[in-house]
Amino acid sequence: MSERTLEKTYEPQSVEERWSRFWIDEKIGTPDLESKKPTFSMVIPPPNITGALHLGHALNSTLQDILARYKRMKGYNVLWLPGIDHAGIATQNVVEKQIAKEGVDRHQIGREEFINRVWKWKAESGGTIINQLKRLGASCDWTRLRFTMDEGLSKAVREVFTGLYDEGLIYRGDYIINWCPRCHTALSDLEVEFTETDGSLWYIDYPLAEPFAGLKTLTVATTRPETMLGDTAVAVNPNDERYGKLIGKKIMLPLMNREIRIIGDDTVSVEFGTGAVKITPAHDFNDFEVAKRHDLPSIRIMDINGRMNENAGEFQGLDRFAARKKIVEELTNLGLMQKIDKHKLMLGSCYRCSTVVEPTLSKQWFVKVGPLAEPAIKAVEDGSIKFVPKGWENTYFDWMRNIRDWCISRQIWWGHRIPAWHCGNCSHVTVAAIDPAKCSKCGSDNIEQDPDVLDTWFSSALWPFSTLGWPDKTKEQELFYPTSVLSTSFDIIFFWVARMIMMGLKFKGDVPFKDVYIHALIRDAQGQKMSKSKGNVIDPLVMMERYGTDALRFTLAVLAAQGRDIKLAEDRIEGYRNFCNKIWNLARFTLMNIGENAQGYPDDASLNMADKWILARRDLCINEVAEALDGYRFDDAARALYRFVWHELCDWYVELIKLDLRGEHGEERKQASVQVLVNVLKDTLKMLHPFMPFITEEIYNYLPGAGKTLSLTEYPKTGKDYRQVAGDMENIMDVIRAIRNIRTEMNVAQDIRTEAFFYSQDIDMREALTKGEEYIKQLAKVKHLTIRESGERPKDAVTAIAGGQEGRSHVEIFVPLAELIDIEAETKRLNKELEKLNAELEGVEKKLSNEAFVAKAPKDVVEKDRARLAGLKEKRAKLESGLEQIRSIKK
Repeated sequence: MSERTLEKTYEPQSVEERWSRFWIDEKIGTPDLESKKPTFSMVIPPPNITGALHLGHALNSTLQDILARYKRMKGYNVLWLPGIDHAGIATQNVVEKQIAKEGVDRHQIGREEFINRVWKWKAESGGTIINQLKRLGASCDWTRLRFTMDEGLSKAVREVFTGLYDEGLIYRGDYIINWCPRCHTALSDLEVEFTETDGSLWYIDYPLAEPFAGLKTLTVATTRPETMLGDTAVAVNPNDERYGKLIGKKIMLPLMNREIRIIGDDTVSVEFGTGAVKITPAHDFNDFEVAKRHDLPSIRIMDINGRMNENAGEFQGLDRFAARKKIVEELTNLGLMQKIDKHKLMLGSCYRCSTVVEPTLSKQWFVKVGPLAEPAIKAVEDGSIKFVPKGWENTYFDWMRNIRDWCISRQIWWGHRIPAWHCGNCSHVTVAAIDPAKCSKCGSDNIEQDPDVLDTWFSSALWPFSTLGWPDKTKEQELFYPTSVLSTSFDIIFFWVARMIMMGLKFKGDVPFKDVYIHALIRDAQGQKMSKSKGNVIDPLVMMERYGTDALRFTLAVLAAQGRDIKLAEDRIEGYRNFCNKIWNLARFTLMNIGENAQGYPDDASLNMADKWILARRDLCINEVAEALDGYRFDDAARALYRFVWHELCDWYVELIKLDLRGEHGEERKQASVQVLVNVLKDTLKMLHPFMPFITEEIYNYLPGAGKTLSLTEYPKTGKDYRQVAGDMENIMDVIRAIRNIRTEMNVAQDIRTEAFFYSQDIDMREALTKGEEYIKQLAKVKHLTIRESGERPKDAVTAIAGGQEGRSHVEIFVPLAELIDIEAETKRLNKELEKLNAELEGVEKKLSNEAFVAKAPKDVVEKDRARLAGLKEKRAKLESGLEQIRSIKK
């Protein structure tokens, strides 16, 4: 017996804390820079420093950890580099709220002190999500933890900025941008969240400066009457017969008494409103483009707070929505409001604070992305980068081929400050990687750094190479760039993936990663998006506490099918906690049955059919799991492991060798079974380890011959080919299943042993059955069996067909039961069950045939009823089969 035994039940908490600390202390994730092994590398999508672990993090980190641990065990020198994003707007908001409780704002304490306060907050509270990732078991190289604001990355940011600027790919200019009046910063198009909203369409009469062809006014339709104060034209389509003759005429802007032009532009829709639209270049993206084509002036009528400014006349000082209300009242009083219609519109809000954004003309810094996008498109077209699933390539192409210049400046304080200095004497802008002492044009020391900071995604775009030491030359870049794969979610393909590709190609001359794996979106069990307002959010930290981290990880992996959203319910996680218990009990059973000679491997002559079968199934599982993981089919790999462990190793092999383990076939056979069981268990733990690192590491540590850590052991390899013997065993198992089904259907008592007759024309099948006679007797509870080529049907026998595996012929099975069961009582029982079941079946069928129910009932309710119907039909078929078998006995 083994001297070391596992506790009766698996308690995840103590085990997880111990092994998590061990892996970090032992630096299992730190690669050897002198190693000659092939390399495998990933960079973690850096979570926001303000964040806490949610299911998206848990899923992506689990999948990355599976790859890292798998590749490490397959002999690769692995770098999985962790980090945190400084999250400019989000972090500034957190600290602003913190100091607001002290009765001050950032402007009162000043920029330098505010930045100090942010760094202080980071030191105290910024490591939360990193600790949670460690708890999840993420085997990153924690010695290389990076932060997007650390010194090395800041150096890289300045190098890239100045390089792009010197090539004319970064410029500063007046441009229409998305402005958040709450956060006081510009937002990129991707940082604006659009929702369909019930709005209005106001029809306003604009008086012509001079009546024309009987017309005194032109009615303009708009969704934003408050911006009319900044109108510099009214536009019509030149092909619109109603208004063509008005092009070039002058019109009066109501409330402002300003004369503006009527212009013709092909982009104006003749179907929208009246076909005449107002042009407000400083507060509308489309109008800004129209203004450039027609050389129109731009008048900004709002300040940074969304209040009307000095250009708004009598409305100055009003909030934009208050101004809207007053403007509508004034137009109505003047008789210029024709009508107001209800109108659906897409309203843009700040992704951080949900404030309605204001399109605003502003001087900003931009990246000219056209020249960067072309090689990035080609890299995916020529296969240098592969998206998995492939369908996401189309999404990437659609966006990249219609890309606009990227606004990279943000009017906040926390972030990488733009390395540009404005000269107070000559107005020249000096851009430099190192702080200059004087203006590069006139030599004046009267220079001041630009107050804006860079968009957080600017530094994130450099993540795959800046984290490896660029712009310096480093061994890490030689070994690990390009990285092997990026695992991320679809919603940041544009924010992050595309920009990393552009920057990697530009500054490293190579793609940043070879594969982009886009993982699924996690929804609730009904397929609804999880949200706090719906109350359907599953907290991964709670699940880890309740069921153990391995159960959560395995659940996420087994559900991570390519191209499909994950429907997650807590009972799924609970179910895989049961799988953890199954593995634990298997290990306990093994440890209780091994002796002193458990190590080593038995010679081929010592192996029986069951041993060779489980070794063949193990080899099949090794290949299936490896092929699935190499193709990012995490769900297929997890299901293969579940099937092997539960349905083959536990359900069959352990049962097949119990007599051997008890010594009923001699010590030599016992030792062989023990050695096979221990070796198969070790290999199973190795295959499971990337998915379930904690429980596998704990169990492995108890097994004879275990090394320091399972994490660094070699991934199992296939052994001798036992597929032919395994095929014979599969046929024997099929026969056992058939007899078990007969016993169940006929309600044969558990303690009764039956006779069995097997007829088969296939001599190989008969030989296999002869070899497996003891297994059949043991597991099918058969006291005597007869194997023949053919023969008459035994009296009062129930029959079944089995076998046919691996090219063998089928075998006819006959089990005499007349003296073993009360045929009349069994007939009554089956008829009664069938009657009850048919009534239940009729009710469900009637319910599902009701079109109104199917149309109106919740989708999950209908699906449950359909599944119930299928189950009832299956049960009915079994009952009817049982009755048919009894009728055959009566004959």
